[in-house]
Amino acid sequence: MMHTLTVALGERSYSIYIGSGILTNPELYRPHLRGRQVMIVTNETVAPLYLDQVRAGLEGIGLGTVILPDGEVYKTQEILSRVYDALLEARFGRDCALIALGGGVIGDMAGFAAACYQRGVDFIQVPTTLLAQVDSSVGGKTGINHPLGKNMIGAFHQPRAVIADTLTLDTLPDRELCAGLAEVIKYGLIRDPGFFDWIESHLTALRHRDPGTLAQAIRRSCENKAEVVAADERESGQRALLNLGHTFGHAIETGAGYGNWLHGEAVGAGICMAADLSVRLGWIGADDLGRIRGVIAAAGLPVDPPRDLSAERFLELMAVDKKVLDGRLRLVLLRGIGEACVSADFAPALLRATLGEEGAGLRLSHL
Repeated sequence: MMHTLTVALGERSYSIYIGSGILTNPELYRPHLRGRQVMIVTNETVAPLYLDQVRAGLEGIGLGTVILPDGEVYKTQEILSRVYDALLEARFGRDCALIALGGGVIGDMAGFAAACYQRGVDFIQVPTTLLAQVDSSVGGKTGINHPLGKNMIGAFHQPRAVIADTLTLDTLPDRELCAGLAEVIKYGLIRDPGFFDWIESHLTALRHRDPGTLAQAIRRSCENKAEVVAADERESGQRALLNLGHTFGHAIETGAGYGNWLHGEAVGAGICMAADLSVRLGWIGADDLGRIRGVIAAAGLPVDPPRDLSAERFLELMAVDKKVLDGRLRLVLLRGIGEACVSADFAPALLRATLGEEGAGLRLSHL
């Protein structure tokens, strides 16, 4: 059974296809291809598993392939240039399309290449990780990392379609599956308390890869993401709520060295830190914090940041964040389970306490 959702963006609207064994279905690709030149961008891990299947769905199309090294550490301008090189060497025109076959790193890089090549060409997302299927493949955020900050160079560029084949999760390492659950949990916390309750009671099935449970989690996550993106495509308002845990998380990823913490692992700890600060502000109770930390831990994710990342280093890294306006750091915080807000209205001492600065206040993370 295949589910089809729509991201409603007027003339830029597109479909999200979610199903088992849909990777080779030509009818999901062809309606979204304007020309007959397609460049598949993938990586060394995914290519041996799924490249031939995608090619089978594109028989008769002029295909090219770029196989990039695998990992967050390679999400750089230097590696991205390999995509431009391949497009130019094959003389791909403005009616070409790119297919991003892989996880969030590949999706971000291929999407950014599509946004920039000849000032913008089409691309299709074919996400193969849970994190990409529930979050990064939807919404049009593309980009690369900079040594000073994650995802600081990029563009909004919507895909023509998202094709999420749940069978690809069968080959996903356990650690990567858990990392994807952080983004699933996020949707429940920011806007969907019923979904958070459902996640809490289905974590065992999710971690054991029950197909029906995973499909339901992916579908509901994409429904949440599609609604938010349709209402606020370029993050001028409510879309910023999707960054719950991400300002803390991006600081962890950068501070620990790209790739040492997976994105979802850093977001999991970051969500707990955002909840910790929300308790200090009196917006949620300690019981809520305990419940949130319990769900994050049950998902197989860290609930605390690296011990060797000081409060000062955290603040330095968090200052390089896209939500900083007029020099003020804004954070996504919680006013309840299912209710989030973006706020700069917090005392620096409370933030420092959450970051673990000695003498700044009582740590709540033992809950």
